[in-house]
Amino acid sequence: MLAELLQSEDFREQWKSPGRMTQQGAVLQGYNNELVKCIEDLCMQKEELNKQIQQAEEEKNKLQHEIQVLSEQLECVCENLAQKVASRNELDAILAETEAAYMKILDSSRTLLNVLKKEVGSLKHTPELKTNVT
Repeated sequence: MLAELLQSEDFREQWKSPGRMTQQGAVLQGYNNELVKCIEDLCMQKEELNKQIQQAEEEKNKLQHEIQVLSEQLECVCENLAQKVASRNELDAILAETEAAYMKILDSSRTLLNVLKKEVGSLKHTPELKTNVT
């Protein structure tokens, strides 16, 4: 900006003219005022940007905390789920063993019933029982 000022036609013309010190002082004061205004604007922009950065950092920290809390909750849920799945698998094994044992009991009961029916049937054919059973 200063380079532009020194190269401007107005600046060079005012430097050469009579009473130039007064004019140059006025021009310089004008440039100084403009420069101060630009610096103030930049400072305000910086302050606003700092506020936005602070808000963004607070939001980031809040989200990171929420992620941490959710991660811990997820870990607990996963552990609980794993325990429940293991318990279900144990129950499945117990049920399968119990069902197999029950099927053996049913098979043995049917076999026993068939044997008993044959024995009772053969007893009915014996002459001593025919007279007593009628």
